[in-house]
Amino acid sequence: MSRWWRAVPTTAGGQRRSYFTIQAIPREVTGARVSSRDRAQGRIPAIVFSQNYVQSKTNDPTSIVASSSVSRKFLLTTERKQIKTILNSVDLPFFYSTTFLLQIRAGSGSSTLLESGKVLPIKIHRDEETGKILNLVFVWAEDGTKLKVDVPVVVKGEQECLGLKKGGYLNKIRPTLKFLCPAEHMPQKIEIDVSQLDVEDKVSLHDIDVHPTWKLLSKNETIPVCKVKATTVDS
Repeated sequence: MSRWWRAVPTTAGGQRRSYFTIQAIPREVTGARVSSRDRAQGRIPAIVFSQNYVQSKTNDPTSIVASSSVSRKFLLTTERKQIKTILNSVDLPFFYSTTFLLQIRAGSGSSTLLESGKVLPIKIHRDEETGKILNLVFVWAEDGTKLKVDVPVVVKGEQECLGLKKGGYLNKIRPTLKFLCPAEHMPQKIEIDVSQLDVEDKVSLHDIDVHPTWKLLSKNETIPVCKVKATTVDS
């Protein structure tokens, strides 16, 4: 079976970055009371740090561990309005595979820039009852670092799909794929064209043609990502 599937960056040169620049200020004091006060004032606590991942076992692609040192760490506060605007423009789960420019300024409204660089969001903590964002976690995504990324799978060609025209249905098995990627070649999504799939055809992990620097974090590359299945009729 020929390969119709590829990962798609959203800008030229294989690099992809959001047009949003996240503005933040340092947060020197921590604690639940301080965080609650920040949220009441329209801010969201956040943290950003450096983290580089390496493969500890040569023959095991899932043996990815974080380097022991955590550096360039900042406790921050961000503006809730800006974060909500970003989340309204960059839908989940693409938020976790999109890099942003972060600018840390000396204070609210200050023109003094303390630190800046590309960051990748890795966690949003929300209140279980209200769904409100409690805090954010970012890692620096500078060129030369390797990061774990959950890349969303986007299916195209469903209207032309041979198997679907015959009455089958598309079983989307893996909504995301986990890769270890250099920050400078990080994919925002994996596009899979299913237009030529017939009933019982499938796309497996090993069928996906990606950038040579991306390492798929799965021991079994025969696992299907999606499959056209026959529709069963109850007797």
